[in-house]
Amino acid sequence: MTATSSASPAEKRLLVTGAAGFIGSNFCHYWLKNHPHGILVAYDVLSYAGNHHNLDGLETHPGFHFVQGDINDAALLESSLRAHDINIIVHFAAESHVDRSIHDPDAFIQTNIVGTHTLLKVAKSLWLDGPAGPVPHRFHHISTDEVYGTLGPKDPAFREDTPYAPNSPYAASKAGSDHLVRAYQHTYGLSTTTSNCSNNYGPYHFPEKLIPLIIVNILHNKALPIYGDGQQIRDWLYVEDHCRGIAAILDEGREGESYNIGGCNEWANIDIVQLVCRKMDALFASNPRWAGQYPQAAPALGRHSEELIQYVRDRPGHDRRYAIDADKITRELAFEPAVDFPTGIQRTILWYLEHPQWWQQVMDGSYRHWLDTQYGAD
Repeated sequence: MTATSSASPAEKRLLVTGAAGFIGSNFCHYWLKNHPHGILVAYDVLSYAGNHHNLDGLETHPGFHFVQGDINDAALLESSLRAHDINIIVHFAAESHVDRSIHDPDAFIQTNIVGTHTLLKVAKSLWLDGPAGPVPHRFHHISTDEVYGTLGPKDPAFREDTPYAPNSPYAASKAGSDHLVRAYQHTYGLSTTTSNCSNNYGPYHFPEKLIPLIIVNILHNKALPIYGDGQQIRDWLYVEDHCRGIAAILDEGREGESYNIGGCNEWANIDIVQLVCRKMDALFASNPRWAGQYPQAAPALGRHSEELIQYVRDRPGHDRRYAIDADKITRELAFEPAVDFPTGIQRTILWYLEHPQWWQQVMDGSYRHWLDTQYGAD
């Protein structure tokens, strides 16, 4: 069943879930920069990985509104959608760290599956079942390449029609949410699109993830932990390119379709770590400012950052290789990544060097104290 009047609306009034997270916040900045007269409601529960400071600078935008809320709170979701006459949902909100999913899968099921279903039910109720329904709308769901499973060294890259084979509780929970979105399209006629992206990197990346963890550990002269042999391969995409891809789908993507957004940029983990090390050493060598600002950093102490590399026991069920075939979005929407990996890594390192207050607050708990004073303890 398809509601033909439910195509993506010309006037886009967005609610972005997970808006204070890494990719969500970058998307909010990108969208409002390119739609200065638009409406955007940033919706986030402000969990450990959601940082209100990621949205700094947007508060003065007349179309920007922030709502602290859980995607399992149907009443708050409905009131937020109604209050701003929202006609597009961009759904980033998710638990996303694989290691955490191995040790505490319950949170991933609750947020990624149950939360997505709550959001879908509210969207259906307002956009399809209301007295004026169906109204033009779009529900865009952000997923991951991890739903496809793992690849061998010579296997072809993941396509949109690659069978799902998730291997971690995180990947399984995202696969479940993808299937729910598809079901609401085909059963009820909800206008949906889905994008499955490769690994993102860039500003506001939470320090538990590989690239920012390596940067911060070098600055503290701490070990750089590498799982197993470090030969796990991932496709990497600069976060602003991801935002551009999502915008292209919202503008021109076909209803009911899935699009892979990839960087066409496969790197082994150990090679990424070595690249970050070399760039950090070069930056410290070329500018004495950094050694003065970060006197504990390995290169400030005369060490090569690569000396900090330490191999550790591999995690359970660690997928060996992910790779994205992004031909569909290139062919249909003329989207290609604009930022090459060495340039993106350089930008990312410089952003962390220039924003120590941001990552220090995240790591030392002072952000959580600030959050409690602003919004009340969790």
